This record gives sequence, C-alpha cells and structure tokens, in this order.
Amino acid sequence: MKNRASVIFTTYNQPEWLRKALWGYECQTEKDFEIVIADDGSGDETRAVVEDFKSNSSLNIKHVWHPDEGYQKCPILNKAIIASDSDYLIFTDGDCIPRKDFIEVHLKHAEPGCFLSGGTLRLPLSLSQQLTREDVVEQRAFSLSWLFRHGLKRSNKSLKLVKAKWFTQFMNFITPTNASWNGHNASGWKKDIVAINGFNEDMHYGGQDREFGERLMNYGIISKQIRYSAVCIHLEHGRPYKTKESIRKNREIRNNVKRNRIIKTEQGINNHI
Repeated sequence: MKNRASVIFTTYNQPEWLRKALWGYECQTEKDFEIVIADDGSGDETRAVVEDFKSNSSLNIKHVWHPDEGYQKCPILNKAIIASDSDYLIFTDGDCIPRKDFIEVHLKHAEPGCFLSGGTLRLPLSLSQQLTREDVVEQRAFSLSWLFRHGLKRSNKSLKLVKAKWFTQFMNFITPTNASWNGHNASGWKKDIVAINGFNEDMHYGGQDREFGERLMNYGIISKQIRYSAVCIHLEHGRPYKTKESIRKNREIRNNVKRNRIIKTEQGINNHI
C-alpha cells in the first residue's frame, strides 16, 4: 500500500544538518510516510549518514542521487518526485528540522485543488550548531523560552512557534505574507505536480520554488496558508551558489510565467521519464 505522504527534500554536502533534520522525522506523530532525499551530488559523508539511518532507525528512506554538476536542485527534485510512491507530497529542505506534528498538520489541512504554504524559523549559526539529538527528541528546539535562553533574538518571526490552536488560526488568517510555494515548507498533490511537469530545470538559485507555485496557480490550484500551523526550524548555512545572474534570469522566467499564464514547463519531469 502507498504511504499517506512522501516527504521530499534536497541536500548537498551538509551531513550534520541532514542528520539533525532526520532526527526530527524520527519524532513525527504521523508514522505513515516515506522520505525521499533528493541529493544534488553529495559525497561519502552524506551517504554514510543516510545509510546509518536506513540501518538504525525506523524511517523509510529513499536516497535519490546524481553526480555533482553544480547547483542542480530542480533536476534532482524532479527525479525525487518520480521516485516517490505517495499521492501527497510534502517538500522541505535537508537543513530544516520539522516539529513533531509537521506531517500530521500537512495531512490534516490537505484538500483537493489546493497546495499548502507552511512556515519556518531561521536559527543563527551558533544555535544551529548547538542543537543535540535530545533537544530535538524532547522538542526543546521548538520551545521559545529555551531558544531565547540559547541565543535566539526575540522578534515577531518567532511567533511561528506558538502552538495554541486559536493563535495559529488567527495568525494564518491575518498574515500579510502570500501563501506562496516555499521550498522549505509546502505540500501538494502529486497529480497536480505532474500535470505542470514539476520544477523548471532552466532555473537555478533564486525564485525557482515560487515559479513552481505560480504555475500551479495558473493550473487552477489554490494556495492555502498554514504558515503558523506547520512549522520547522531552519539551520543557518552559507549560499555560495547564489549569483546575481541566476536571480536575474529566474526573475525573467517568473515574469513570463505570470504574463502568459504558463502552466507546464518544457524542461521538467519529462526529462527523466
């Protein structure tokens, strides 16, 4: 039988961040899911982390890998989509630790004709490095009082970790942030994702996730805000692959998608079938 959900996330040579993310999936209240790691060409250290979890945890993990040819997030995501076996796909990043109700919340809010837009809270590098397995298992890593004591600066962004149901519903309703497709936390139906031919492989870093969501909306899919309900914490790291040229090119592609109501990318999942 199919799993209720497939969790898909990318990773690239960040084995310790990947390990911490996987600790979060060991704690999930919803157990009926698989993980598809979309590996953009990592080396042996990352493979060792994946094999360790395959052998020593109850997680159902698929490791989809291709050779390192520079930043190729969209192609490896499309390969992971093909490898997934669920009707419902949850997307995040390999440097994001999910709260224990992460998958449960996505499945609870899933509905036909919609995709979900979740939220994340970025941690500073020093705090990202401090986090231990026990901090994740005991959910201290999602406690605002604990995070403030360990170096997180107070801001409105930290309100995402307030868990009161009335508060999260109210904040989801009033937030001025668009319910866009966020690479660190979003979900949708596989059939809709396949219908738009997945991620645009002409795009590199800078807006490729938003463009994907914009094509879903052109297809008629409605975006639904769960920014304060489904949360994860984002571990800090550098972004050497970020260039002005890639951002400029991606902006042009997005403008064309919006202007011409484009639904299917020509360079997507079809490249790998």
